[in-house]
Amino acid sequence: MTLTGLYVPLVTPFTATGAVAATALEGLAHEVLDAGATGIVALGTTGEPDLLTEDERRRVLDICANVCAERQVPLIAAAGSNVTATSTRALAELDPRVTAALTVVPYYLRPSEAGVLEHFRQLAAASPVPLVIYHIPYRTGRALSAETLCRLAELPNVAGFKYTAGGIDDETIAFMSRAADDTAVLAGDDLYAAPLLALGATGAILACANIAPAAYAELVSAWRTGPLDRARRIGNTLAPLASALFTEPNPTVLKGVLAAQGRIPTPAVRLPLLPASDTAVAAALTALESTYAPHAS
Repeated sequence: MTLTGLYVPLVTPFTATGAVAATALEGLAHEVLDAGATGIVALGTTGEPDLLTEDERRRVLDICANVCAERQVPLIAAAGSNVTATSTRALAELDPRVTAALTVVPYYLRPSEAGVLEHFRQLAAASPVPLVIYHIPYRTGRALSAETLCRLAELPNVAGFKYTAGGIDDETIAFMSRAADDTAVLAGDDLYAAPLLALGATGAILACANIAPAAYAELVSAWRTGPLDRARRIGNTLAPLASALFTEPNPTVLKGVLAAQGRIPTPAVRLPLLPASDTAVAAALTALESTYAPHAS
């Protein structure tokens, strides 16, 4: 699998009665693809998967898989946990329409880097689809060195990374400079997407693209194919929007904005998340109004 372009991790909209809003989810999937996204991500963190029932997770995945099949685009689905055996079973039970599995670095347990490497070696060997390794140390509590990241990239059946380090630090520079030319890296931090693309990331998985998919699709395209002055301008213009959409826990502000736009029925999230404050939503809507307009001169 070649990982390039923009993949949008969709929110899971809810109805006024608290059920999954299937029609709204299907509409969002088509909207982001119409705007230039390469594919979609189902059941990522932005989709609140841990707060859904098993039946709801299956429903969300089915909706996303149907849209991707209809549009003939890739579907990445989150699968697995911090336990190797459980993750292996989850991968074995994946919907056959899934193109690749987003698998997070084991969290909370804080295994050694050798343990992380062996975890993914076993998962990659057992998985029916390529893995996208989700590196997000500020959530998992497990930082990885550039050497370990490069060794993970060499594993058979590893397609690449969702790289969400929380900034551009020394280890990021070392990894991006040492990674093989065929190592696919998808920027996962919305605020730092442009700098990571400038360092050679091949694409992005960005929650903010629920709100402004065309702008983020063009950001990725401009960093990939130029012109670079346009890429810088788009990135700088999108930065305030990314900041505004993450002032409160993800995806609360995203859902507040989508509801205000009438694109989902309610801004509802599930506990322990609380809906975004009116102030945060208003600030994000203001930032959106001044956001870069796709295809403008």
